[in-house]
Formats: sequence, C-alpha cells, structure tokens
Amino acid sequence: MAAKQRFFQFSEQWCAIHIPDRPNGFALLILGDVSHFVDDETSLWIQHAGKNKLLHELLQRGYTIFYSHLYGANWGSPKAVKLAKQLMYYVLKTEILNERIYVLAEGMGALVALPFMDDVGDHIRAVALLNPCIYLHDQLQYEKEHKFFYKRLMRQLKQAYGEEDMERHIQQPKPPVVPVKIWQVSGVNPYPPTIHARAYAQAFGVPVSYHLPEKKYTFAQEIHTFFEQYNDV
Repeated sequence: MAAKQRFFQFSEQWCAIHIPDRPNGFALLILGDVSHFVDDETSLWIQHAGKNKLLHELLQRGYTIFYSHLYGANWGSPKAVKLAKQLMYYVLKTEILNERIYVLAEGMGALVALPFMDDVGDHIRAVALLNPCIYLHDQLQYEKEHKFFYKRLMRQLKQAYGEEDMERHIQQPKPPVVPVKIWQVSGVNPYPPTIHARAYAQAFGVPVSYHLPEKKYTFAQEIHTFFEQYNDV
C-alpha cells in the first residue's frame, strides 16, 4: 500500500491512521464489526483481503482513514461511543482535514455509529453502513435460537457494558440526523437484514443497496459517490 500509515495508542486502545498519497481533505472513520482489531503494527482492515481492498480503494480516492481497536467486541457501549468521539477530535486537531468527517461502519460498528451520529452530527457529513447490526434487542432475540452464539454474545455484552442485566440498557435507534445509506450483502449473514437493514430503512426512509456475496467489499466507488454528494454541504 502506497499510503502512509501509523499506529498509536489513544486512551489505552491501539489506533491506526492511513494517509493517502493525494488527500482530498476529508477524514473517514471506520467502525469495525465484532472481529475488528488493531494492535501496534497491524489491523483486521490490513490483514483481511476484502477489507484491505476496500481500504486501499478508498485511500486511492483521497480519504484519510482512521479507526480504533475500540475495546474489541464493544456492541455499541457508551464507552466505545465516547472513545470514538475523542479519537475524532484528536485526529481533527492533529491532521490538516475538513472538520466534518465521513463514517463507514460494518456490522456491529453500526451500534457505535448511530449514537455517535446523534451526539456529534454537526461533525459528520454522511454515514455508510455495511451489513449493519442496528437493533441489538432484536439481535439478542434472534441469537436465542442459537444457544452457543447467544451465550457468547451475552458474555461480550456484559464485558462491554459492565452490567449483568443488559437488555434494559439497550437503546432503540433514533431517526438519522445526517444522510445514511446501507450496503447489504445477501446470503448467510450474522445480522439478518429483515431485522436490521430492511427494518431501519422502512422506519426512516434510508436507502439500501443490495448485493451478491461475491461483491461484499467492492463498494468503494459507490461509497465514494454517495459521500461526494455531501462534500459541499
């Protein structure tokens, strides 16, 4: 990858920033899925072939891309949302960038992206969601049919939120305050679109672009085209 990249710790979490050869002046915050990680020298977005392709193609379009380990399987916990906000302010302070950013959230990352958007909407131009998990309560009900995955999810939730009784802490999403678009891949999906992407789209009139599984990480141009609509807003 021709772009420059560096890894640093912020609030005891490893973070990465990728700076393109030809910056367009806009920052892009990535909020990863449950398996997302960052350490002192690499990340899932570097190691995973599909994610790396998407990352590289977005860098080619000039975005300065940054992300955090964000406590791993955070499931949208308040501390993860808070850290995402702090990291955004830090990056905007230390890099020469437009003060309003774009957001790309995959899977579980949507659970951070939506409250993040509610809190700092003035700093966000648009949000792209990839195979999102949006309704955590409904996801819990869905996982109850899969005993092993349900137990694992409950362990992760208790670790993320620090609470035994999790369900009463789960918030329903609010209407989006910035433009949002969903890219949804068909086929086997840990977050069924009927209870996430489609339900959110129907509730709030958010557009959804459906794709075959082999197209999962080929959306760079579409995401860029979506973002470009809001460059001058």
